[in-house]
Formats: sequence, C-alpha cells, structure tokens
Amino acid sequence: MSVAFTKEESAETAAETLLPDRPISPHPNLVTEAGLKALEAQLQEARVAYEAAAAVEDVNEKRRQQAGPLRDLRYLNERLRTAQLMPEPTSAEIVAFGSTVTFSRDDGRVQTYRIVGEDEADPKAGSISYVSPVARILMGKAVGEVMSVGDQELEIVAIA
Repeated sequence: MSVAFTKEESAETAAETLLPDRPISPHPNLVTEAGLKALEAQLQEARVAYEAAAAVEDVNEKRRQQAGPLRDLRYLNERLRTAQLMPEPTSAEIVAFGSTVTFSRDDGRVQTYRIVGEDEADPKAGSISYVSPVARILMGKAVGEVMSVGDQELEIVAIA
C-alpha cells in the first residue's frame, strides 16, 4: 500500500468522523415535562448507538459509525444541561408556554397547536416552538383577540 493512499484514506476518514456540532439555539431552553423526557430518551438512544459502533472492529468504520452519535451526545448533553422545566399553565384564560391554542385564520382554516420548547416542536404533530412567529404573537393573548401574522389575521378561538 502506498503512503499516498494511506494519507488520502485518513483524510477522507477524518472528514467523515469530524462532524460539525449541531447548532445550539440562543434562546432559553424552555421544555415541557414531555419535552424533557424526550431529550432524556434521545440521549439514551445516542449512547446506545455510540456503544454499538464501539463494537465495530475496523478502526475507520468505527469512527464513521460513532461520528453521528457522538455529535448527538454533545448536543443532547448541552440541551439537558440548559433545560428549564416549565410548569403546566395554571389557567386557560391567557396563552402561555404549554398552552394548546386553537385559532382561525382569515382564509377559514382552523388550527390547533401546543406551544412547546424548540426541541419538541413538531407542527405536523400539532406543536410549535415558543419562539416561532405564530407562538410569539399568540403568547399573552386571550380568546377572541385578533392578531396579524404577515398578511393574515388570526383569531384565538380556544385555549386549553
């Protein structure tokens, strides 16, 4: 094997194993109880994946397989370290972190979302991040209030 081939392979392997860190949001890491549990479960999954990759005998393949879980471990450890568990809303009078809000749009659509932390937000599953434009506008408002988002108006129909 030539030295050039070895160095090229090593550089290629290094590029595959030195993944950039997942970006950490500058916003406070507010979480619901379910969001905190989800972060803990994801951390455990990343640990299992990292340990499974450690069993691979080929050093280069081991590094490749450990790169993703290692990056996830760094991210999830930081997110858990900075997590601020928020209490459930005590009132359905005003939209707050953790509230489930139903609103109508001026085009006739009615949508319902729970306002949650950034890591647990999944609009397709009915949750949005508290830092999203819609959530920011809804926070602190009551049923019947109308707000503008871009070129649309939203009216809060229900808060739970």
